Amino acid sequence: MYRYKKGITILLLCNLVLALAWFNLRGLQFHRIASAPAFQIRFMEDCASLDASDFVGVVVQASSGQRVVDYAVLEREPVHKLSEEDYQVLLRIVEAEAGCEDVKGKMLVAGVIMNRVESSKFPDTVKEVVFQRERGVAQFSPVSDGRYERVRVSEETREAVERVLYGEDITEGALYFAARKYADPERMRWFDNSLTLLFSYGGHEFFS
Repeated sequence: MYRYKKGITILLLCNLVLALAWFNLRGLQFHRIASAPAFQIRFMEDCASLDASDFVGVVVQASSGQRVVDYAVLEREPVHKLSEEDYQVLLRIVEAEAGCEDVKGKMLVAGVIMNRVESSKFPDTVKEVVFQRERGVAQFSPVSDGRYERVRVSEETREAVERVLYGEDITEGALYFAARKYADPERMRWFDNSLTLLFSYGGHEFFS
């Protein structure tokens, strides 16, 4: 009985050794084929035939701190490239003008500022647009009443500004906005008589 068990054990060990040898031989054959010029050329041709879209979904998200950002966003370039000073000015004026609005309301205000920067009717930088005065009167009330200096920029405002800088434009070309509820009546009459009302959103009306 002991000899029988010993024989079975030896047979199993032999089979295991043979199986390992077979796998090693297959691995050597694969590496030899892969190293052959014909295999390399064929592999490269197959890769060259793939479109970039074939890789979409392989890496769709990347982690940055605690935020998860779409991989596509990491590859995008901003449509509006600002200096750090202009960027900070834009954040503060959007917070001051639309701090109580949702993301869309903030994007609309930021979009109007950028429309002015792009327009030949207004100065060429965000800072010059925001601090522009006409007959001594500031174009944006937060500049004149001090709110611009007092605001604390929220993450939602940063998100809205980033989306505008990366090309999201929902302004329909608006160059002016006003909060009729708080605006000077004489100034609103000028808006109504001299400009074209495009739409209203939140607490603002937008004009071209």
